[in-house]
Amino acid sequence: MATWNLSNTKHHILICNGSSCNRVGAEELTQSIRKEISRRELDDMIHTTRTRCNGRCHDKCVVINYPKGTWYKDLKPEDAPLFVDSLLANEDYTEKVSHSFHGQGFDRSPEVITGVFKDKEKVNKVSKIL
Repeated sequence: MATWNLSNTKHHILICNGSSCNRVGAEELTQSIRKEISRRELDDMIHTTRTRCNGRCHDKCVVINYPKGTWYKDLKPEDAPLFVDSLLANEDYTEKVSHSFHGQGFDRSPEVITGVFKDKEKVNKVSKIL
């Protein structure tokens, strides 16, 4: 296993490779982002990690920019150049943002669903409260 020198790392990109994302091209997206980073010789500045499910399956393919805390949705392999451009400019790739972290929590883009309860007991409790 490699031990990365992270002293020049500015962005840690977490790329969901859970089953829902994989069904719609997560592997191709992962390879496209990594190729774009390598093509620009940015490997010491942008580190990528393939993850398991990030719990936002409705937003597939999901990518997270850490430490900034921006979550992206619906990324495709052809988005890799614009996504890397946004990292270099330290800006969000706004067309694909689903959630942005602002110190106390996340702001959700208006067109993104809030989420779903996995636990039926929680759904019933919430329904009774509402």
